Amino acid sequence: QKWLMQAQVSPQAWQFCWALLSPDKVPEIQYFGASALHTKISRYWSDIPTDQYESLKTQLFSQIACFSSGSKMVLTRLCVALASLALNTMPEAWPGAVAEMVRVFQEEGGGVDGRARCLALLELRLPQYRKGQVRGALGREWGSVCPLLQQLLRRADSPGAVKARVLRCLSSWVLLDVPLNESEGLVHDCFSALPDPELFDTAVEAIVNAISQPDSQRYVNTLLKLVPQVLALQEQLREAVQNGDMETCHGICRIAVTLGENHSRTLLEQVDHWQSFLALVNMIMFCTGIPGHYPVNETTSSLTLTFWYTLQDEIMSFESDKQAVYLQVYRPVYFQLVDVLLHKAQFPSDQEYASWSSDEKEQFRIYRVDISDTLMYVYEMLGAELLSNLYDKLGRLLTNAEQPTSWQHTEALLYGFQSIAETIDVNYSDVIPGLIGLIPRININNVQLADTVMFTIGALAEWLADHPVMLSSVLPLVLQALGNPDLSVSSVSTLKKICRECKYDLPPYATNIVAVSQEVLIKQIHKTSQCMWLMQALGFLLSALPVEDILRNLHSLITPYIQQLEKLADETPNPSNKLAIIHILGLLSNLFTTLDISKQDDESADGSAPPVKTAPPPPGPNPVVVVLQQVFALIQTVLSKWLNDSQVVEAVCAIFEKSVKTLLHEFAPMVSQLSEMLGQMYSTIPQASALDLTRQMVHIFASETDHFPPIKALFELVTSVTLSIFQQGPRDHPDIVDSFMQLQAQVLVYLCCYLSLPLLGVLSLKFPEAPTVKSTCLFFTELLPHCSDVPPLARVVQEEGKLLVQAVLEGIGGGASRSLMDQFAEVLFSLNKHCFSLLAVWLKEALQPPGFPSSRVTAEQKDNFSQQILRERVNKRRVKDIVKEFTLLCRGLHGTEYAAEY
Repeated sequence: QKWLMQAQVSPQAWQFCWALLSPDKVPEIQYFGASALHTKISRYWSDIPTDQYESLKTQLFSQIACFSSGSKMVLTRLCVALASLALNTMPEAWPGAVAEMVRVFQEEGGGVDGRARCLALLELRLPQYRKGQVRGALGREWGSVCPLLQQLLRRADSPGAVKARVLRCLSSWVLLDVPLNESEGLVHDCFSALPDPELFDTAVEAIVNAISQPDSQRYVNTLLKLVPQVLALQEQLREAVQNGDMETCHGICRIAVTLGENHSRTLLEQVDHWQSFLALVNMIMFCTGIPGHYPVNETTSSLTLTFWYTLQDEIMSFESDKQAVYLQVYRPVYFQLVDVLLHKAQFPSDQEYASWSSDEKEQFRIYRVDISDTLMYVYEMLGAELLSNLYDKLGRLLTNAEQPTSWQHTEALLYGFQSIAETIDVNYSDVIPGLIGLIPRININNVQLADTVMFTIGALAEWLADHPVMLSSVLPLVLQALGNPDLSVSSVSTLKKICRECKYDLPPYATNIVAVSQEVLIKQIHKTSQCMWLMQALGFLLSALPVEDILRNLHSLITPYIQQLEKLADETPNPSNKLAIIHILGLLSNLFTTLDISKQDDESADGSAPPVKTAPPPPGPNPVVVVLQQVFALIQTVLSKWLNDSQVVEAVCAIFEKSVKTLLHEFAPMVSQLSEMLGQMYSTIPQASALDLTRQMVHIFASETDHFPPIKALFELVTSVTLSIFQQGPRDHPDIVDSFMQLQAQVLVYLCCYLSLPLLGVLSLKFPEAPTVKSTCLFFTELLPHCSDVPPLARVVQEEGKLLVQAVLEGIGGGASRSLMDQFAEVLFSLNKHCFSLLAVWLKEALQPPGFPSSRVTAEQKDNFSQQILRERVNKRRVKDIVKEFTLLCRGLHGTEYAAEY
């Protein structure tokens, strides 16, 4: 297979492809010859001299004529090859290509079969790189194509296969911006084809493509004619629903939604036809509420959700007077939509749900999320009245003792509340106190209902922070749910939200919350990730307590884990105690992530300046620092046994990294001993996580002269160790190189440090791992601007910069993934901006050797590239385009379909 593929793209393919098409060959060999021909025309068009275009076209016509009664798969492949030839030669070398194809095949083929072959040619898939002029030329050929398509589609004796090909052909051509009024007749024929099951799918595709073209909104009269045609499909739609025909439902819904979604504004503005558009909206509402549970009984309703967004946007974009009129008509429609969506969001019966596969349950979960997003958006139009509406329904449901209610109905209404409260500020709403009052009345006898109750309470956490008196109503429910493993995610995430938003109102409940949390942690009810969330919740909770209470709670909370860690540290390393150690270290790092006794600002917008506290910390040592100092010796013991294991080292570093991020300058008492430990760790066995922690400390303490000396010593040490790794062969440690480059870039923000460029430039830029190369390029773009103000750095760049340029050119020439070209372009741009005269010399010298950076580029092309780069010292986007163009030339991909998406 590999050899055959290489043969197809070889220069010899031009010769052997014709020989393989010989009539005495079997169809499989002929197909390979036709495929080779198509490959050469589509990907290696530049190989063909201009004076041979005509003979190639003649030969292709001749071969297609020969195979008209032969193998259909070979015929199709030859037709595709001719289509590629047309796309490559239009409009300059072969104007009127399509008209000539139609004429030639009609003349020589005759009958329906000849026209069908012609249609195979006309199913053109225009590649992106051929853009404007060819699209325009093809669009102008529509006059040759349209009559043929109409003739074949309307002829009674046209076989179904031919009609299907006509419809596929129409689908392709309307994508070339054919005016909707010029394809109106054919679109009408497509509607006529919908009752035929064999043509249904292709007819739907053609209609959808025709009416979704951006230009089609200009043709208002044609669109108005389409509305009744779409409405006429309602009978076919209802029959399909009754018969359980999901495919037909899906197709008709696609047509209705496409018309509504793409042309809402145009049709809304036709006030004389408001009733027909309202009928279309109601047809789409029927599709939204189509009977059955998604995705088991139906898959149609999900198609409609974006339509409701679009219609709402269009209505709300009108001027206030017009908007008021439209709202009078469509607000009731949107209230109906809420009822429909909440009905669709209901779970099936327990028995039916139990029979669903895990994939179906996941699709239903995603569908409910989409409904939730839609409800949240609809709230923007309906406002507080929507919440009142939901509250009234829930109240009637829960207080009506005579009529038994299903848990599914209750759950769906709560889900509606949750959807809105999660993202909308409901503080002003007068129904939320009532809702909080109703929640304890719910008979929670089902996991799904209990989950939604939890998530609804979580969504109201911000409201509870402003109304703390209501905490006593819901907190017992949350703490009770913590003990149920089936409610793990919802109960823990809700407690975390409450602890984060209401922490200053929780001290009266703190003892109880800590006790329940400790109990569920000891019983190991929750999975690892939920245990981590629970520790974060406790961190928020403890942050609001007095320091002595924090220390007391910390002692009772983490002492069992410290004792367990001491025991594990004495054991011989093995896989099971490794997991236990990582788990305990994770619990500590998550606790310290959120345990912050003073407030802080977020980091600066670009992350370059260290974050700062907005208020001075309380007097005395920080509780986190106290604990860290107490367990420091134990952590060192653990490290001494597990230094070879990157996961354990990463877990240790995470404790300190999260503490540094949270405490900021309050971490200062730990800086010296942590720097020393990191230096010992990294000197023994270098790990990327140690570099990441070093970078974090540089970020926070770079401007503090009292605490920076140990960090500076650590930085010099890790730099020395890393450079020795470079000398031994860095390819085995891409993660270390990646983190090291990020550290260097960070340091450059604060310090005038510089390194030996040859090792970094030549080695790191040649790594196969994209993240490593990106970090290296980032380092250079940070480094080069300092050339002018740091003389030693300028000297290093002057002496060794050529190696950097060579490494960059090697990557552009094909040594690196094309996805990295933007990063290489940024390095060249930075060199051009800060070392212009040197870059001119380096480019000339580096590009001089023949075959570098690629044997596919000529000296003239290299010179052109060099001049283009040197000209652009302001427009970075232009430099990126120049590099992309040059890399395609170097790889032999310029002007090919393969590179079209690049």
